[in-house]
Amino acid sequence: MRASGDQNLVVLTIYIIGVSYAFNRMVESIDDQIKFEFKKAVVEEQLNQQNLQDKIGISFKLKPSYSYDDLKDLALSVENKSDNIAIYVDWDNSSLVVEHSKQSRRVIRKSPDLTRDLAVPQSPSLIAPKKTLTETVTAEDVFERDKESGTYSAKKPLVNITGLKSGGPPQKKLYGDFINRRKELEFSLQLVLRISEVRIGLAPGTDFPPICIINCPFTVRKLPWTYALPWNKKK
Repeated sequence: MRASGDQNLVVLTIYIIGVSYAFNRMVESIDDQIKFEFKKAVVEEQLNQQNLQDKIGISFKLKPSYSYDDLKDLALSVENKSDNIAIYVDWDNSSLVVEHSKQSRRVIRKSPDLTRDLAVPQSPSLIAPKKTLTETVTAEDVFERDKESGTYSAKKPLVNITGLKSGGPPQKKLYGDFINRRKELEFSLQLVLRISEVRIGLAPGTDFPPICIINCPFTVRKLPWTYALPWNKKK
């Protein structure tokens, strides 16, 4: 009887070890998920301050979660809600800023087959009254050129999270704090818009500023592994 009991205990111990190992491997495989969140209220407040809340709408399309270095561009929509103003998006004067690096990066509007020299100036995009412009944008430094096809494609992450590990002590500490969910990362799209009233045969009106800069901020936070559970995925 005792031998049988000892054998059952050994089997139970091996079973628990096996389950624990499988569980830990599962957690490791899903524990690299992060969330990008657009601070829409901050943008709306800026538009209110410039009396543009009824004229302009700005939004971004983001997935519920990403792997660390998965996000390479942003899907941006700018809506012209007005009846009588023209909105131009000034791509060359817009910029992407990652707060922990303080680096200001030139914005590039992506196209399906980007073959031109990235240094060539970009034409502003016009948004006519009651229309919406939808574009994919990223930073100039994420692109790499394919030697065979001659096209550029986004290969690097918009926010280089894993790169913090190979940086100096401040970067390594920031990485540790982020991974352990003690700190969030921040970046922003500084969107430059040129606005004028639509008038036929007349100079542009002065009711609206010719240029406005809208700061579109984002936060990046590490998700707990429990986020991967089916009942948590939509939170």
